[in-house]
Amino acid sequence: MTDLIIIGAGVVGCAVAREMSRYNLEIRVLERGHDVAEGASKANSGIVHAGYDAVPGTLKAKLNVEGAKMYPEMCRELGVPYRKNGALVLAFSEDDRGTLQKLLQQGIDNGVEELRIIEKEELRSLEPNVSEDAVCALLVPTSGITSPYEMAFALADHAAVNGVAFEMNTKVEHMAWDGDHWVLETNRGRTEARMVINCAGFDSARLHDEISSRKLHITHRRGQYYILDHPDVLPFDRTMFQCPTRMGKGILVAPTVHGNVLLGPTAEDLDDGLDTETTQEGLDAILKACRLTWPKVSVRTAVTNFSGIRAHEAGGDFVIGPVEGAGKAWEAAGLESPGLSAAPAVGKMLAEMVAASEHLEKKAEFRAPIPRPRPFNEMTREEQKAAIEKDPKMGVVICRCEVVTEAEIRAAIRRPVGATSVDGVKRRTRAGMGRCQGGFCSPRVVEILSEELGKPMTEIQKGSEGSWLLCGTISEAMGGQEA
Repeated sequence: MTDLIIIGAGVVGCAVAREMSRYNLEIRVLERGHDVAEGASKANSGIVHAGYDAVPGTLKAKLNVEGAKMYPEMCRELGVPYRKNGALVLAFSEDDRGTLQKLLQQGIDNGVEELRIIEKEELRSLEPNVSEDAVCALLVPTSGITSPYEMAFALADHAAVNGVAFEMNTKVEHMAWDGDHWVLETNRGRTEARMVINCAGFDSARLHDEISSRKLHITHRRGQYYILDHPDVLPFDRTMFQCPTRMGKGILVAPTVHGNVLLGPTAEDLDDGLDTETTQEGLDAILKACRLTWPKVSVRTAVTNFSGIRAHEAGGDFVIGPVEGAGKAWEAAGLESPGLSAAPAVGKMLAEMVAASEHLEKKAEFRAPIPRPRPFNEMTREEQKAAIEKDPKMGVVICRCEVVTEAEIRAAIRRPVGATSVDGVKRRTRAGMGRCQGGFCSPRVVEILSEELGKPMTEIQKGSEGSWLLCGTISEAMGGQEA
């Protein structure tokens, strides 16, 4: 029997786990994927939205603005990259200007600061590469960018430091109330808890509908992206939006916190919440739309493309709080964009709800997060020299594209909720995220994982269950003879 089970280890589930770890509870997080942030949290735009786009009076609006204001201090505390780079929403016609006026007023109503509409001359002085066809723009100085999966990892680590247990490859298949506690049937057997919080992303409606008198309808909305290699000079400093549509905030051109350029996403409604394919049709649509913003856009420097699924609830708002018709159960469902921006506020809100309902007591000691060392590739020469003197493995570069060292990879595996796969190492360190996409460093990463986890290399996987990289040894293939 566990006091509390949180279902889902995306950025929202991890934010909830971190806030709940402040209380005297035994807490477990069950995640169907092989790692933290395996759903929408690993495949979104990484934008910390200011909050001008959400309809005033909704939970989206309230929690977006509150969460965005929490990001600078939270990222500093957790050692997660963050930059308040600002954003521009472009108008290409006088009709679009009317849309900007509505967004401006919405933002003001939501409490977003410093918003204003700028004309073509000022727009081009701020962003010289923007299309000549843009007639004006909404300037959003408080918009920011972060790394969504790095945020989820940091939140998970901090929760784990304070006693939360994370169980991967554990899908909750059914749940039911058994008089005084919840019984959860998983692919790894039966487990029980006094309380549950459903943060299962695209799967949240299925679990909700099993236990609630009010039904939810989640649409699986896929967004495809291009990632371009690090340019010598970023084409845009700010995140460049076009006017939003009913399907979302539209296709953007944006810098990332690691110096790449992001193009996308599309908005495609699907039946399958696990369908993260990329398609030629979708990628062509991205390129066509991006040319409106950036006429000189080219994907010749693309290092990869990817897609993610966002969970759109039919009501159009976040569903957060007690599950209707079910005792001792709470949820965070329908957290499409701006779910990343709102996550810190969602975690705080749910934790306060549960604590008040159950009369929980806070721990006498809430341990601080483990300090994050500065990445080797961001250090000065003097700092790099000192780091190597302290740990010679800091001088062994494994990933040449992103300049990631052996010491950093080993540290990523040893984190409280550490990497167990090649993809886990990649997202925690960026080893394999460069232009060769792991072509050179992956074999050495597999060796290091094998050493650190105490497993043969044939048991190391790229990512999800079944993604084997090696099927045996040369000696085995030769019937036991020496190669």
